[in-house]
Amino acid sequence: MSNASLAGRPLVPPIRPEYDHVLAPFVEVPVERVLPFSTRLWQQDWLRKGLIIVALILLWEGLARWQDNDLLLPGFGATMSALFDGLVNGELLDRVRISLVVLLQGYVCGIVLAFLLTTLAVSTQFGRDLLSTLTAMFNPLPAIALLPLALLWFGLGSGSLIFVLIHSVLWPMALNTYAGFQGVPETLRMAGRNYGLRGPSYVIQILIPAALPAILSGLKIGWAFAWRTLIAAELVFGASSGRGGLGWYIFQNRNELYTDRVFAGLVLVVVIGLVVENIVFAAFERLTVRRWGMAR
Repeated sequence: MSNASLAGRPLVPPIRPEYDHVLAPFVEVPVERVLPFSTRLWQQDWLRKGLIIVALILLWEGLARWQDNDLLLPGFGATMSALFDGLVNGELLDRVRISLVVLLQGYVCGIVLAFLLTTLAVSTQFGRDLLSTLTAMFNPLPAIALLPLALLWFGLGSGSLIFVLIHSVLWPMALNTYAGFQGVPETLRMAGRNYGLRGPSYVIQILIPAALPAILSGLKIGWAFAWRTLIAAELVFGASSGRGGLGWYIFQNRNELYTDRVFAGLVLVVVIGLVVENIVFAAFERLTVRRWGMAR
């Protein structure tokens, strides 16, 4: 066909027939596959951590039987018996109560001072210089090394223990909090300034929620430092008016060669640490940073 004949008639595109294919439902494999019971069971954190604890207990019991000297290394059964007796007669519970009361006082005071110091640091240049200088000076200093001075300044009693606890909590908490504040995105900072937030209100409403994962890490580190500092300080001196905490209980029974009671006190120290870490802090993390999508 020539170009002239094509020019005289309109070009119509070909129309292809349309048809639909109805697919049969795919039911051969379920959309959501149910994992085997063993796989679902192994995904439980409590089971995996429990197996690790059981393995450590078996290792402990094997070493105790191989040593065969209860004075040097009592077995797990003897330690549990001493722990049960101490809990039943109320002595261990009273010692734990004394230690936890002192610990909470020093821990809370250290947290409050850390927040005041970091608030000043994010607000003024002087505060930043003050924080960097003080942390460089005092953070490497062991808290237990200040106990002789604390006894000289505050006397024999809980005041000395609270002083060393504040020192052990303040600097790691301040460093973690300030690092979290420094990591807050500039977009959030600009939003807070656009709303007219300044000073403490800016820190409370913008910086603290955004830096909560780092603050939570600081709380955990501060708790661990405070707990071990308290036990160490009570081992040196922890009795006030004839009454001491859990560290003093361990020290007394060591002097009297009740090794099973010493191990019972140590087990209780570990158990309290596990409870605080895996229940208290885990619940706080689940209700805040995990719920807000700030942590995996």
